[in-house]
Amino acid sequence: MPEGDTVWQTARRLHAALAGHVLVLSDLRVPRFATADLTGRTVLDVTPRGKHLLTRIEGGLTLHSHLRMDGAWKIYAPGERWRGGPSHQIRAILGTEHHTAVGYRLPVVELLRTADEQHAVGHLGPDLLGPDWDAERALRNLLSDPARPLGEALLDQRNLAGIGNVYKCELCFLARASPWLPVGELPSPERLVTAAKRLLEFNRGRAGRRTTPGAGRSQNLYVYGRAPRPCLRCSTPVRKAEQDGRPTYWCPRCQSGPQHS
Repeated sequence: MPEGDTVWQTARRLHAALAGHVLVLSDLRVPRFATADLTGRTVLDVTPRGKHLLTRIEGGLTLHSHLRMDGAWKIYAPGERWRGGPSHQIRAILGTEHHTAVGYRLPVVELLRTADEQHAVGHLGPDLLGPDWDAERALRNLLSDPARPLGEALLDQRNLAGIGNVYKCELCFLARASPWLPVGELPSPERLVTAAKRLLEFNRGRAGRRTTPGAGRSQNLYVYGRAPRPCLRCSTPVRKAEQDGRPTYWCPRCQSGPQHS
């Protein structure tokens, strides 16, 4: 599931493969931009913004994409077989002499002027992995609606950008708070913001996501995906329920507050 750390990794791979090179292949398979031709233009850089990707191209253009739940960018060498999915799932292709980047199942693909990027990402809060990170502003955003459930507040990208459903569940566990606890009742919320920054920075350089100090793939996460297995801290069965349409995992013993909405 793409979150801020994996989007950062994707941007890094795309930048390494495309930046500084002229496009010799361009195919945007979305109706609005199907006739756009980017060949002959140099890719300038690929920048992550929260869970968004901004591929900046010579001539003042930016290709904005978003992975959401199951989108992916794959990079292939010349002659290498494309293995990211069936061809009907391809939404964008950017190719240079040395590499081809193929975007599969991308729910958002739009070409805009670089000067207008704020129309696509200007609503986002401070980026946990970006140069604009501002912990105090992120904290103010989170607490702006004190009655809002903690889990929902963490997922709102207008508060702070980069947290997805996995980190939402793990951060609530680390804060010892139910995802349904009103965010204004959270003790020491500044610690939660610090933990979010620490976790994403730690995992952006890793192949697999980890929030625990334990060893082994089965113990990489405290609660996400673990229901009904025992909590790694207290052995109580981890629970699962829907919150705002997303599967949410928590330990009813370790995490105080409402146990369900």
